[in-house]
Amino acid sequence: MAIDTFALGDIVQTKKPHPCGCDQWKIVRVGVDVKLQCLRCERIVVLERIVFKKKAKKIIRRAAEEA
Repeated sequence: MAIDTFALGDIVQTKKPHPCGCDQWKIVRVGVDVKLQCLRCERIVVLERIVFKKKAKKIIRRAAEEA
């Protein structure tokens, strides 16, 4: 199941964890590419939108909920 809608500031869970062991990411930038920041080690990764939609498992927290 792929994620269809996502926005800047959302926290997402990926199917596979990052090498640091964390599988939760914050969306930092959205455009043609999606820029993600690991919540544990704060490493930044840039994925193409299509690749991101395949690798994302679910949205943990929406940015709109924080406001």
